[in-house]
Amino acid sequence: MNTSEALIFDTSVEHFEAQVIEASRRIPVLVDFWADWCPPCTMLTPILERVVHAYAGAFLLAKVEVDEGHNMKLAGRYGMRGFPTVLLFKDGEEQARFHSAKPEHFVRQFLAEHGVAAA
Repeated sequence: MNTSEALIFDTSVEHFEAQVIEASRRIPVLVDFWADWCPPCTMLTPILERVVHAYAGAFLLAKVEVDEGHNMKLAGRYGMRGFPTVLLFKDGEEQARFHSAKPEHFVRQFLAEHGVAAA
């Protein structure tokens, strides 16, 4: 597994507890709920990927494709009304969220407001 694969990974309802909730007890995990048919989702993806690489291990980025398998149930569990929705998990709990495509400076500010600093 290379560094890029370690920082960014796909997850699903079956693996969410271990890959996101449990992992967030060690390191913050940003979760991107997205769909192929969603233009704002495709706009946000490269921004999130750029930021996770710039922060060099300060947090992980988990991606949940809502149209795959039972992942829509996961979106429902967290009360999502639209996509993309991005949740930040720390210490096993959701700390914050934002909706829709945002510019890079917004994502960096969001992380800073919730105690995630660039490495």
